[in-house]
Amino acid sequence: MKILLVSPFDFSYPGGVNEHILHLDEQFQLLGHTTRVLSPRSDEEGEEDDGHFYKLGVTWPVPSNGSTARITLSPFVNGKVKDFLQREDFDIVHLHEPLAPTLPPFVLLHSKSVNIGTFHAARTSNFGYLYAKPILSHFHGKLDARIAVSSAARDFVSQYFPGEYEVIPNGIDIDRFGPNVEPILRYRDGHPNILFVGRYNESRKGLKYLLRAFALVRQEFPLARLLVVGPGTPKRFEREIDRYELENVEFIGPVTAQKLASLYATCDVFCAPSTGRESFGIVLLEAMASGKPVVATNIRGYSAVIRHGVDGLLVERKNPEALAIALVHVLADDELRERFGQAGRRRAEDHSWPVVAKRVLDIYERTRTRVGRQRSMMSIPSYFASRR
Repeated sequence: MKILLVSPFDFSYPGGVNEHILHLDEQFQLLGHTTRVLSPRSDEEGEEDDGHFYKLGVTWPVPSNGSTARITLSPFVNGKVKDFLQREDFDIVHLHEPLAPTLPPFVLLHSKSVNIGTFHAARTSNFGYLYAKPILSHFHGKLDARIAVSSAARDFVSQYFPGEYEVIPNGIDIDRFGPNVEPILRYRDGHPNILFVGRYNESRKGLKYLLRAFALVRQEFPLARLLVVGPGTPKRFEREIDRYELENVEFIGPVTAQKLASLYATCDVFCAPSTGRESFGIVLLEAMASGKPVVATNIRGYSAVIRHGVDGLLVERKNPEALAIALVHVLADDELRERFGQAGRRRAEDHSWPVVAKRVLDIYERTRTRVGRQRSMMSIPSYFASRR
């Protein structure tokens, strides 16, 4: 098949949706399919088409779900999208966040291919969906099949746009994370290591609650170390660190893919204290694939991944005391850590990208067959009319 993967987001900035697209793209090519990727371009890039990636339309930073989405709002990409689709003649057009402005709707406006949409976001409300519903319903209706990455994402979008959604979760590169990855030796010094990974400036990531919990953990494990990985501003948390007289908190910042895998291999327990608006939680799968126990908040996007008491522990959100109790419990029990780690690794293998990609391809094939049958039936009256 010839497949187009469409992202509304600039690939120059890291994000879960674009990571998802890149993995599908790689897997589809390994299986012999022809793929292309369409996305906005960053300010630093010119409009370019290298034969695989086609980037057009300058991006703007737009607040979204407690983060910042960099999307194009340019109406001038409309004609270029139309020409591109006519020239390439795709079998499948797979749009990620298909109702996000403005690139995916332009694609749906002109696509004559089989259109698949994947919905990633999960939150309590969306004013854009609410107020633009009359317009967006038209584009939603042009989707021939719909995927959600979790039940939380499905329930969120379906409250605005009812329909049939098949849940296919995010995937994990189980070769990149695992028991064979070397830890960072300078952190393997007998100090228990707690790892946090995420854009910690975003309040929904819950780092401030983890810092408060860490103060309690240190009462039981005075040598415990908290490793904070990801983009953010450490100075924003100086007040909490000073107030609780925290030591051994290390803000590492953004890291390479290789170093991230090594940090997972280094930690004794991974902690995800997010307060909500997480549709899935890919960092949970990364920790599980690394064979590490997980302590996370009991929010919908996480409870679909972590099985409480099997892969890790789920606790009440915004509750530092509950976080601390769970972390101490895991750190104090070597056998429990081993059991959680092994169970998590097995679960992560069920979410490997080859498995996920084949499930997506199955939807492509089923939808393509159904749409082809429907279009054939619609053409029958036209055929008899032409014979009169």
